[in-house]
Amino acid sequence: MASSSWCPGAEVDTGSDQRQNEEIEAMAAIYGEEWCVIDDCAKIFCIRISDDIDNPKWTLCLQVMLPNEYPGTAPPVYQLNAPWLKGQERADLSNSLEEIYVQNIGESILYLWVEKIRDVLIQKSQMTEPDPDVKKKTEEEGVECGGDILSACPPVKALGFGNSQNQAGAATRVVETEELPPIDHGVPITDRRSTFQAHLAPVVCPKQVKTVLAKLYENKKVASATHNIYAYRIYCEDKQTFLQDCEDDGETAAGGRLLHLMEILNVRNVLVVVSRWYGGILLGPDRFKHINNCARNILVEKNYTHPPEESSKALGKNKKVRKDKKRSEH
Repeated sequence: MASSSWCPGAEVDTGSDQRQNEEIEAMAAIYGEEWCVIDDCAKIFCIRISDDIDNPKWTLCLQVMLPNEYPGTAPPVYQLNAPWLKGQERADLSNSLEEIYVQNIGESILYLWVEKIRDVLIQKSQMTEPDPDVKKKTEEEGVECGGDILSACPPVKALGFGNSQNQAGAATRVVETEELPPIDHGVPITDRRSTFQAHLAPVVCPKQVKTVLAKLYENKKVASATHNIYAYRIYCEDKQTFLQDCEDDGETAAGGRLLHLMEILNVRNVLVVVSRWYGGILLGPDRFKHINNCARNILVEKNYTHPPEESSKALGKNKKVRKDKKRSEH
């Protein structure tokens, strides 16, 4: 689903294409069955968003197409599909999405868009009940995920960024310590004899990252893994920036993809390591899906994910990221 496709006649910016693929893989890991591919070659995707997963009152389908220039210099092209979304309500929601784009130009914004729409649906659910006709149509026909493609954000004439505010609820400064943090281990995922398992530890300084990695490598099973991919993000309160880095360990670009997932989820002060034991069968792009799913599962389980409004504030901050090394891939 998140594979990089070659399309005849398409001129692709390599940097943008990689960032798009990383975002697509992260979105697939975060939203699972709610995320679907309409046209992989044309980079058209659809996500079904509801106010409540178990008992939805209001549902909307966001369809997006990612142009070659996204996320650098162009927004996603999008379509909002719902039988009840009309008039001023549609205009207000579109304006909200476009405002998010303007505030985060050059960054990946699909996660922020989806969660903004979910917030709107939750607020609508708290205020109103669906009209019987609309509810019946939604239940019987589902939200139409096709329809006319698509609307683009209008050109941005001014980028009124203004002065950035101190991040509300910023993490309290933690005294750096050389003590070994607790290490948790996630549930393994096995596919075609390859096994993936995530490990997680809270960290507040790079020295702790090295300590945790050394401790993990003391485990013979972890040390014998074909790859131990890792990424970490440490929030520096005084500068309001993130110190972060990643490592492929021979699984080309996997570290960067893992770090991108952690950026989208806005996690902080945590190290995630995903061990892969190669089973002799090539998995292709599925290996990235399993790495991201393992990581997301343990981050959610250990309550490291943050509300999307905090993600919006975190985007665009200065960061330290090491370039992926070119390694052989399985």
